[in-house]
Amino acid sequence: AYERRFPTCPLIPMFVASDTVSEYKSEDKAIHVIERRCKLDIDAPRLLKKIAGVDYVYFIQKNSLNRRERTLHIEAYNETFSNRVIINEHCSYTVHPDNEDWTCFEQSASLDIKSFFGFESTVEKIAMKQYTSNIKKGKEIIEYYLKQLEEEGITFIPRWAPPVECKSESSTSHTRRPVSPAVNIPDSATKEALNNKEILNTSGSPSEPTAGTPDDKLDADYIKRYLGDLTPMQESCLIRLRQWLQETHKGKIPKDEHILRFLRARDFNIDKAREILCQSLTWRKQHQVDYILDTWNPPQVLQDYYAGGWHHHDKDGRPLYVLRLGQMDTKGLVRALGEEALLRYVLSINEEGLRRCEENTKVFGRPISSWTCLVDLEGLNMRHLWRPGVKALLRIIEVVEANYPETLGRLLILRAPRVFPVLWTLVSPFIDDNTRKKFLIYAGNDYQGPGGLLDYIDKEIIPDFLGGECMCEVPEGGLVPKSLYRTAEELENEDIKLWTETIYQSASVFKGAPHEVLVQIVDASSVITWDFDVCKGDIVFNIFHSKRAPQPPKKDSLGAHSITSPGGNNVQLIDKVWQLGRDYSMVESPLICKEGESVQGSHVTRWPGFYILQWKFHSMPACAATNLPRVDDVLASLQVSSHKCKVMYYTEVIGSEDFRGSMTSLESSHSGFSQLSAATTSSSQSHSSSMISR
Repeated sequence: AYERRFPTCPLIPMFVASDTVSEYKSEDKAIHVIERRCKLDIDAPRLLKKIAGVDYVYFIQKNSLNRRERTLHIEAYNETFSNRVIINEHCSYTVHPDNEDWTCFEQSASLDIKSFFGFESTVEKIAMKQYTSNIKKGKEIIEYYLKQLEEEGITFIPRWAPPVECKSESSTSHTRRPVSPAVNIPDSATKEALNNKEILNTSGSPSEPTAGTPDDKLDADYIKRYLGDLTPMQESCLIRLRQWLQETHKGKIPKDEHILRFLRARDFNIDKAREILCQSLTWRKQHQVDYILDTWNPPQVLQDYYAGGWHHHDKDGRPLYVLRLGQMDTKGLVRALGEEALLRYVLSINEEGLRRCEENTKVFGRPISSWTCLVDLEGLNMRHLWRPGVKALLRIIEVVEANYPETLGRLLILRAPRVFPVLWTLVSPFIDDNTRKKFLIYAGNDYQGPGGLLDYIDKEIIPDFLGGECMCEVPEGGLVPKSLYRTAEELENEDIKLWTETIYQSASVFKGAPHEVLVQIVDASSVITWDFDVCKGDIVFNIFHSKRAPQPPKKDSLGAHSITSPGGNNVQLIDKVWQLGRDYSMVESPLICKEGESVQGSHVTRWPGFYILQWKFHSMPACAATNLPRVDDVLASLQVSSHKCKVMYYTEVIGSEDFRGSMTSLESSHSGFSQLSAATTSSSQSHSSSMISR
């Protein structure tokens, strides 16, 4: 009766179609597993579908029928937006333990919304509505098909019995359960390997993890193929840290390989690894590092004079990066480009390294999570010890160490001259102990002898400038023409431009001096969206409405309305003579945001006019009963220095012509980027409803 709802079911209007992805039947016909890709037309507002860019959503459903055990297990998970929303559903039909003529039905589901364009709560409501509707209709649908079978004269299906010729074999396999009927299912993907494991456990034990939980991904094949050897303790640390990220981090979750790098960098101390990982995730988001390979083109000076590039791989399959540091004019590059351009270029090299590690993992069929760097120091002299150049190098090392731990598998330093110990003395204190252990240093031509380059790199790919036969396309470097040098003022402006080529803007918030952004709305029912990170201190976020435009901020940086600081701008729009309730009104309840949190949300405007988004310094209240500050308040206040906060923000307005629906105000959702936030908080505060969930 259940199978009759496929490939589509007229009783479920949202179920448009389905296609069979894979199917397996055991030789004794006891096991039948079929996996389908289902196309659904979700009842969602047109605006949400337009923002998401889809008309239909797709789910993968796997039905496992075990005639021997008389069970049917149904598992489903979403394929569409799986990086933003995780939906898992499990249903089971089993025989009642006290009466074999009764059928037991159990159903459970889980929903985890990481981020959804600021519409997280709306998606949650839609999902709950659809799920509730399906539960109510489930019994009605199964009874409809049972009646249909009865009308066709099918009222009884005999129980499964093992084939006569395989009776003894079947009996033996029954005592050895669980058997392995899934061996013939292709294991072309990790998900397939997971499904194989689940088929072996069709007893429906509640202690077994359902699809989508952190535990299920780490089966033996997955670990061996993508992660390498892990002890049970290390595997447990990875699962726990990833689960914590899924619960608290609204945004892109790093891959297991990347999480594992941070754990290894801190010897699998979860608290320490979580701290540096969260700091790195905030840093990546602020500077849009995830998009650097697609959105940033290195200046021509770098392409011509930066003597470094990728060159095949070493004997272990690691990507090989060649750097001819001795041929590079570090002073000329810093004078022509500035520190920021050099740093960004090094970041793009590291991002390319991560990509190449993923590719080599697929090519070689084993986990490759780091690369090898070959540094040729031929030509290194005292000009490389130019102080601003060394300073830039130290800063680059510091950023790379903090955000790309355990990515350097081996560093081969060749043809080290006598001046090298001086440079090494300056640089080595900034390099992690674990990283320093991976350094191999060769003086002169020692790299050509036993224990040299041939132990780590195949002879066929040794670069020609090191006596090999392989042509290396790495630029030869050389002196940067002084005509390309820039003044300090030009470089400063260029540096600011480089790091603000993102959709985010930086703002400073002071005690008594909030930062405010003006949004003019012409059509009512437009949607104002926001996304901001609280980088320092605690703030209060407000939204106000006024029928008249506020006075533009003054131009001078010393004026009361505009403050310019190295950490970002501060603009105040609400005049001090304005009165709340007369000149302007509050349209959303204040939202307190803690340091390290990321907040996304939207507001549907009710009137045209001028809306002001405000980030205000949050003062810790004293204890009401004793007028004495609480210990927590004192500790929190110590974290905020000089009464200054910093936010990185982005706002956008969606026109009313793109909005259809009856939502009044959409929620803000928090996520903790730092160790300060141990749990996710979603809050909705609007003029029509108020809800807080933790």
